[in-house]
Order: sequence, then structure tokens, then C-alpha cells
Amino acid sequence: MAFDILSLIQGYAQGYFLMADENDKLGWYSSNVRTVIPLDSRFRYPKSLRRVLNQERFKVAVNRDFKSVVAGCANRETTWISAELQEIYFALHKAGWAYSFETWQGDELAGGILGITIGGAFIGESMFYRIPEGSKVAMVKLVEHLRSRNFLLFDAQMMNPHLERFGACIIEQHHYQNLLQDALQRQCSLD
Repeated sequence: MAFDILSLIQGYAQGYFLMADENDKLGWYSSNVRTVIPLDSRFRYPKSLRRVLNQERFKVAVNRDFKSVVAGCANRETTWISAELQEIYFALHKAGWAYSFETWQGDELAGGILGITIGGAFIGESMFYRIPEGSKVAMVKLVEHLRSRNFLLFDAQMMNPHLERFGACIIEQHHYQNLLQDALQRQCSLD
């Protein structure tokens, strides 16, 4: 199946994101508010996670097993990642736009975060874990990685209690658009 990669990237660059509804019909969505993960001192994480990080039980990787991360993110009782959307992620990955940021425990994939990168924007699509703390460690290490690569925006799209624990905040659409446009002017890479 062929996808118009440029049109897909233009949709994300305008602040939209793709989701499948309960009938697996794919559509572009936006909202009046957006959840972002701060890449500055407002980012935080639970003290209990600091112990896990200090133990260095997990190693991180970028795109070591992209397909498994997509499958892990889609493997839920109710998911907005349809089979078609998975194929879109694979096409975006092949074209150099979609990434997986992963945690590994030995040779076992512990967790990961799926996202789209455009300029200095990382648009987080989903995350999952197979080993407890795997996705939390991925979140901390991804923020550190984005900072080191001069990214400006970590878009998490929608708030949930898990993201709130990391200092995620909700911003108005006009503020989000300004931040996104500034981020698009940067040349950053996750690799």
C-alpha cells in the first residue's frame, strides 16, 4: 500500500494527528488544547523511578525494533492504531519520519515510545511496556535525548494521569501552534 508521505507530514506539521475510530476508519484530528511534555526544568518523574534509573537495568535504543514497538502500542483492548495506521507508521519510518525510542533489558524489548519527528518537534503517538518501568524509563531517557539534540517540542497530544506524573501540561491551541512553528524551523535528528 502506497501513502503520500509528504501529505502525511504536512498534516502533522499543521498540528493534526491521525487516529482510527471504533470502525477502524482513519481520520485527522486536532483539539482546542494540546498536551506537551516539557523539555525544560518542569519535566519531572517519581522519586521511585530515580532508583530504577540508577540501577541501570535498561539500555536504550532508537529504531532497534520499530515494528515491535508499533505492535506493542497497538496491542490494547481498545486501540486507535488500526492496521492501516500501522502501515502508515511503517511507511513514515521507511521514509525517515517515524521513530521508536526503546528500552531493553538484555535482549528483551522492555518498552517504547512511538513518534514522528519533524524539525525540532517530536510528536509522540503512543507508548507501551512489557516489563514494569520500561516505558517510564523510556520517557525519561527520551526527554534527555531530545534535550541533547536541541528539540523544542515534545507533543503528547492528549493528557492522561501517567503523563501528568512527568510534568505534562496542557496548552491552548494558539500557543501550541506557535511552539510547533518554532520547532519546525529547527533541524534536529533523533539518530
